[in-house]
Amino acid sequence: MTGNMGDGVGVGGRGGWRPYDGLIDLALAEDIGGGDVTTMATIAADRTSRGRMIVKTPGVISGLEVADAVFRRVDPAVNFIPLVTEGTWVEPGTVVATVEGPAGSVLTGERTALNLMQRLSGVATMTRRFMQAIEGTGAQLVDTRKTTPGMRWLEKAAVRHGGAANHRFGLSDGVLIKDNHLAAVGGADRVTRAVKMAREAVPHGLKIEVEVTTLDELREALAAGADIVLLDNMTVDQLAEAVAITDGRALLEASGGVNLQTVRAIAETGVDLISVGALTHSAGSMDISLDFELD
Repeated sequence: MTGNMGDGVGVGGRGGWRPYDGLIDLALAEDIGGGDVTTMATIAADRTSRGRMIVKTPGVISGLEVADAVFRRVDPAVNFIPLVTEGTWVEPGTVVATVEGPAGSVLTGERTALNLMQRLSGVATMTRRFMQAIEGTGAQLVDTRKTTPGMRWLEKAAVRHGGAANHRFGLSDGVLIKDNHLAAVGGADRVTRAVKMAREAVPHGLKIEVEVTTLDELREALAAGADIVLLDNMTVDQLAEAVAITDGRALLEASGGVNLQTVRAIAETGVDLISVGALTHSAGSMDISLDFELD
């Protein structure tokens, strides 16, 4: 590995910081430690190679950009060449990228690059399956903050590659008054008071969203002027009634109990948004390998 781990080199060596640079550094340090002893012992320094990234299971590709960045962080002499674009559905046997350059550097960066691509492609694939399930309903699928620590930027990008949209990135990006906030506020009129306090405290124009568990709480949230109401763990019948009660006065987000078997019926109730934590916390990994071409 060369001495470029901390130099701020971005994707493709173009320079500039990327949101995942720190993650790459941590992942490479975790994998390489004091050095790739096998590669150093067996691969000549002047040996070059060419490998192909091959997909073994069907799904949506995500993570090409960060894989490129991994190899560049190990050695700027490595040339990563994507053959598909992020968000492309691929079948087994598809070559999604080639990697050329010093053989030792390619071998050292291989596992970290593949781990990230496999994970992100799994998230994108899970997202695409949910999107297919609600096609034609008009509901918008969104993610949550239930992401792998340190990987939120990448996982939310993978959700977009799968065709869905991002909910707030972090706590500073939007007001979402959850059940524990309401419990801490306390009182029979806690929904009203929480929305009022948020409206007075946050910058003008920032949307106020509040979580409710009953239709009576929905009515209270609407009367308080909430912009978005999160309907938590409601039945399909309750969701449909909530849509009728709201009558366009606020956006409605359905959350809880959402899976591939239930999401279509939830979408057909007429809610505006469906948030699904499973897009990021329960996605599997796509099987991708890097195969060297033999002399």
